[in-house]
Amino acid sequence: MPEPTRLRLDVETIAHGGHALAHYDARPVFVRHALPGEHVVAVETETRDRYLRADAVEVLRAAPERVTPPCPYAGPGRCGGCDFQHVRPDAQRALKASIVRAALARYARLELPVEVEAVATPGACEPEPGGPRTSEFDDALAWRTRVRFAVTGDGELGLRVARGSEVVPVQRCLIAHPDVEAVGAERRHWAGADDVEVIAGSGGDRLVVVGGAGAAAPRPRLPAEVSLSVAGRLLHGRPGVRERVGERTFWVGESGFWQVHPAAPRVLVDEVLRVLGPAPGETALDLYAGVGLFAAALGEAVGPRGRVLAVEADAGAVRDATQNLKDLSWVKVRAERVGPGLLRRDVGRPDVVVLDPPRSGAGAGVVDALVALGPRAVAYVACDPVALARDVASFATHGWSLEGLRAFDLFPMTRHVECVAALVPASGGRR
Repeated sequence: MPEPTRLRLDVETIAHGGHALAHYDARPVFVRHALPGEHVVAVETETRDRYLRADAVEVLRAAPERVTPPCPYAGPGRCGGCDFQHVRPDAQRALKASIVRAALARYARLELPVEVEAVATPGACEPEPGGPRTSEFDDALAWRTRVRFAVTGDGELGLRVARGSEVVPVQRCLIAHPDVEAVGAERRHWAGADDVEVIAGSGGDRLVVVGGAGAAAPRPRLPAEVSLSVAGRLLHGRPGVRERVGERTFWVGESGFWQVHPAAPRVLVDEVLRVLGPAPGETALDLYAGVGLFAAALGEAVGPRGRVLAVEADAGAVRDATQNLKDLSWVKVRAERVGPGLLRRDVGRPDVVVLDPPRSGAGAGVVDALVALGPRAVAYVACDPVALARDVASFATHGWSLEGLRAFDLFPMTRHVECVAALVPASGGRR
């Protein structure tokens, strides 16, 4: 097998997707483990007609933001779970802010100041005795409450390399929440499993979900308080976890979506309510509602004289949302895919809307149908800045404007950033 091509590169800027951008013979090169301003030697990992991908294996001139990764599994050719272990946390946020700004400029033609805000991690703890020093990383570690591990051929748990199928065995994941690590999944044998997900709910539940081929999947001994589901069959405990947000408890089934940062639900709910300012008696629409996080907050805000419609396509999430919202009789859950057709039918005339689409965004068709309903404000919750910018551009074709945007670092050490955008019509909407 030929040796991979080594490239000497001057790194120019950060790019969407966790890469830095350089050029080689006028072709763009997307480089992992590099920073703007650095001069690096990179190994080519992928060749396309119009660009290359590479991994920086030697830093000839380092940027001042570079640090030694606290995780022993981070680095070229190793675990692909974190993109920015080699970057100071404050500099990580600056890089993410520049990515959001660039997306808005390119796709929505907006030049806006953007700051990515740090978020404290409840329940974070110091590393084990003898482990790496992490004090400089503040809340960048020990936050992830849901970790899906891959499994090696020998039954060890690990995480995949970036853009590849190879599994890097790990004994401990530094971004995993202490309650995830307390399960001890990495210290057990999982031969026969396809993947193993460890979930730690803020309500105190812990659940291990094993994907595998039925009888061939392992059934390990776990702490008695840890629930276990194997190949879609619950063997012990509860088939999900409880999540606490303020005074309210949400049930999330084993396949349900919930934010992985323990502070995220409260941070996002507070910002959505600030953006929308829902008043008693108003009507609200929650699109891509999941298990009912935003619908519950809206329901409490508009009160019994108001109305909330939560729309969600996933059957499990609909069941969970129906249970989670049963005390709010004026909040209804509809099991249907969000699309232009739905919005043109009987969804009412909402005063305010929460739009929390998947990573691909809502799309022009949904935006077109949504603005036709005439709400006074939309709170758009986005996990992908490019998809957000494209949808903001779609709103703009109808005379709507981006009134404000806040970005939160809810995925430290990774390229991901969560944004909440405030969108309003030029007329200010109905009052």
